Amino acid sequence: MNLILGRHFTDHSRSLLDRLRPMAAGRLKPGMNAYAEQLFIYCCFDREKVKALELDCPMVGIVLHGQKEIWLGDRTQVFAAGSVFVLPGGVAMDAVNIPDETNGLYVALRLDVPDLPEGIPPLSTAERLQGGEAGSFGVPLGEDLVEALCHAATAIADSAVGETIRRLRMAEVLALLRPLPEARALFRQSLSEEVAWLIAAAPSEPWSVAGLAAELGIGASTLRRRLSGEGASFRAILRRERLKAGQNALSSGASSIAAAEAAGYASRSHFSRRFRETFGTSPTGRR
Repeated sequence: MNLILGRHFTDHSRSLLDRLRPMAAGRLKPGMNAYAEQLFIYCCFDREKVKALELDCPMVGIVLHGQKEIWLGDRTQVFAAGSVFVLPGGVAMDAVNIPDETNGLYVALRLDVPDLPEGIPPLSTAERLQGGEAGSFGVPLGEDLVEALCHAATAIADSAVGETIRRLRMAEVLALLRPLPEARALFRQSLSEEVAWLIAAAPSEPWSVAGLAAELGIGASTLRRRLSGEGASFRAILRRERLKAGQNALSSGASSIAAAEAAGYASRSHFSRRFRETFGTSPTGRR
């Protein structure tokens, strides 16, 4: 059995605890306490083991009091207070929550990542093939990451903060985590999501199944088969992402002609027809 200890306690860990512990102080009730849709505080007063824990989506965790053990197969990873870790979605693992010997508390902040904000790419096929699985879920802390985590937590917890700002703060965290092998679980998206990202990055390009498959480093038939297995298709993803690009262009003040061009439609009438079918209104706002 391998034992991987959490990172040594540092000034960055202390800064993180000093800023986030007060935020959790008013929510020290046993169990999961929700701040918002993707931000939670978990608290327990007795040692507990959760067997075969399988998260719906990846998460970023911060231990505020006590200690957390994660068992994945015969490997154990231990995270003390002040540690930041990333756990994958859809992977069965055992978790042990151990209260602090001094105050009798185990408290952790949980930040779910059900999807990636605009501008944050999923792992590419090439990246998924490089280096295999990360050796540890423990994330090394730096000043920038501490700042980003604290800003994101406080923004998401504040009901007065708009969704745009919340997503921006989350994007700042993910941009810092994106290069780290320990955080790869946050960016492992499905093939259909990777296809959507590529198209959204250049919606006006003349995309084809063959061209996209070459971009991904797989065969065209493999791309079709794998998308079908996910209940998706190249044609449906292409249409959706192009229409979203057109809608964004219109929201920014572009004309319907410019929006059609931004979305990769050579025909404005074709764009208008597809736009109406999808959104229930024409690009000019008429029903």
